[in-house]
Amino acid sequence: MLIDISSELRTLEDSDLFIVLTNKLSSFCLIGAATSNKIGINYGQLGNNLPSPYQSIQLIKSMEAGQVKIYDASPEILKLLSGTNLKVSIMVQNHEIIDISSSQTSADQWVQNNVLAYYPETMIRFILVGNEILSYSSPQDQQIWHNLVPAMHKIKNSLITQNIHNIKVGTPLAMDIFQTSFPPSSGEFRSDISNLVMLPLLNFLNQTKSFFFIDVYPYFAWSTNSINISLDFALFKATQNYIDPKSGLVYTNLLDQMLDSVIFAVEKLGYSNIPIAISETGWPNSGDIEQVGANIYNAATYNRNLIKKMTTKPALGTPARPGLVIPTFIFSLFDENQKTGPGIERHWGLLHSDGISIYEIDLTGKRELSDYKPLPAPQNNQPYKGKVWCVAARGADVMSLSTALTYACSQGNETCDALVPGKECYEPLSVFWHASFAFSSYWSQFRSMGATCHFNGLAQQTTRNPSRGSCNFPSVTL
Repeated sequence: MLIDISSELRTLEDSDLFIVLTNKLSSFCLIGAATSNKIGINYGQLGNNLPSPYQSIQLIKSMEAGQVKIYDASPEILKLLSGTNLKVSIMVQNHEIIDISSSQTSADQWVQNNVLAYYPETMIRFILVGNEILSYSSPQDQQIWHNLVPAMHKIKNSLITQNIHNIKVGTPLAMDIFQTSFPPSSGEFRSDISNLVMLPLLNFLNQTKSFFFIDVYPYFAWSTNSINISLDFALFKATQNYIDPKSGLVYTNLLDQMLDSVIFAVEKLGYSNIPIAISETGWPNSGDIEQVGANIYNAATYNRNLIKKMTTKPALGTPARPGLVIPTFIFSLFDENQKTGPGIERHWGLLHSDGISIYEIDLTGKRELSDYKPLPAPQNNQPYKGKVWCVAARGADVMSLSTALTYACSQGNETCDALVPGKECYEPLSVFWHASFAFSSYWSQFRSMGATCHFNGLAQQTTRNPSRGSCNFPSVTL
């Protein structure tokens, strides 16, 4: 069957090409949106010690990234990207979705302010509406679910009105959209979103020849099931393959399994020609003591092998879609010290906050893996078993420690009773000592309720017992 693509070809600029994909399972042809297999970088800014946007863009260019994705539509960053050869992804933030969904005028204004003000000098190629919207399920969040696809339609309408056809509209989703994702052939979306959101979303992506964007992290799949999943399988180093019992497809790595679960779930809703893109992937270079496998060795190994896979020509694709070019954005450019949650949240960067590489990396994929210098041996690929304390971090600001100490002691539950004058932990009388006890006491009591050993970067975990004399610090047993 011949497909007339002449009208679509006229919408592409420069050397963009269509990709013809053959699905080994169902022998289909997919005419997808133009893209390249140059690696992209997620440029987050949740840090108080990061280089300026100007310096950051220079770093991204020096790393020879092909694309950059930001989590807003920062005027400063978009101006700095003008005239570069970087393809740019910008984001409609979650709180903007309902307003845009309810008003074409609001959508037009958003496009005017955040696209037309910089395009085409800034090579905006993707507008991502929201970020992992379906991962949140409060009544307010579910209201946004209903407005997601209508907002995407209105943004697309604005682009068409401006005769802009080379900017694709999508939305990045997380792997928690699945009811079942293993084996890949069993991939199926959650029942609460399947008809409500996924069907209209897939229809939109199909009509506009856009991508299904997925944030996919083999680290989390492996670290929560390391008994059954080989670390080598997660790091693209497996010597044994996995065969899907239903499809018969052979898998050599965990990422391909996760991506194909997306493909099978999409096909079950009747769409077999929507290309996928990886909006986030990566591996943490450090983390809290209990966070197994978060180290420089694994992070470098994962990202280097990922880049090799995604930049290989001709494209490798996945077992379900061999030959597919998959646009891929690595998370993230920097370690970001103001991200909340467990320690790994602050340690996904390719670069330290001073711009120095955490480990050697070649985003072009040209460097042979054997050419890299040896990496530090991993120390935490097995779960730690024992006691852990939460103490004040070295060099923490005394005034900030004092504020955090007051907070920890104000939470009740006799958290700081031992610090009262005359009690066993009152001496030595120092903010550092009192904060360390308060942090350990607070964390040990409230960890089961989601408390972390962070305190805005003022605390750190230790396996060394800080107790002295009759003062016994509370601990957490892992």
